[in-house]
Amino acid sequence: MNIQSIDKFHKSRLGYLVFGLVELGLFLWLVNLAIPSGDWWEWLLAFVCLLGFLQNMGRMIVGAKK
Repeated sequence: MNIQSIDKFHKSRLGYLVFGLVELGLFLWLVNLAIPSGDWWEWLLAFVCLLGFLQNMGRMIVGAKK
């Protein structure tokens, strides 16, 4: 599997869903780590994953390329 095929998959509805769910899982994991430790970099990474999740879900809902 090469970069072009991954990019083509990511730009499909199923790809947006898969990548979004992975980012949601990363977000939840990072928040779980950040709450007890209070490290700002864990909160920052969690926020970036949340933004990626929202972006992928928005693109999936609005419509993806075929």
